[in-house]
Amino acid sequence: MEPDQLPDPRVVLAAERTLLAWVRTSLAMMGFGFVVARFGLFLRELAQVEGASIRPGSGLSLWIGGSLVVLGVVVNIVAAASHVQNIRGFLDGKPYRVSAWSFGVLVTLIMAVIGVVLTAYLCFWSR
Repeated sequence: MEPDQLPDPRVVLAAERTLLAWVRTSLAMMGFGFVVARFGLFLRELAQVEGASIRPGSGLSLWIGGSLVVLGVVVNIVAAASHVQNIRGFLDGKPYRVSAWSFGVLVTLIMAVIGVVLTAYLCFWSR
C-alpha cells in the first residue's frame, strides 16, 4: 500500500482505543467472576458465625463466577481477533461495516442472563 493511501491515523488509533476498552471490560468481568465465585464461601462463613444451619451448597456461585471469568477470556480473544480484522480491513481500504447485532450487544445479553441467574441465586439463598 502506498503511503498516500494509508488509513487516517485517527481511525487506527480509535480502533486501538476500542481494543483497550474491550480489554478493560474483560478484566472487569474476570475480576467480578472471581468475587462471585468466592461469594458462596463468604455466605457460608456468615451463616456459620450467626449459628444458622448450613445447607449443603450447590456451588452455584462458583459456576456463575467461573462463567464470568470464562466470558472475560472469550471477550479478550474475540476483541483481539476483531481488532486484527479491522486493522487489516483498514489497510486494504475496505469500508467499515456496521451491524445492529454487534459483539457488544451479544456480551450485554449474556451478562444480563448471568445477572438474572445471580439475582435468583441470591434470593434463593436468603430464604
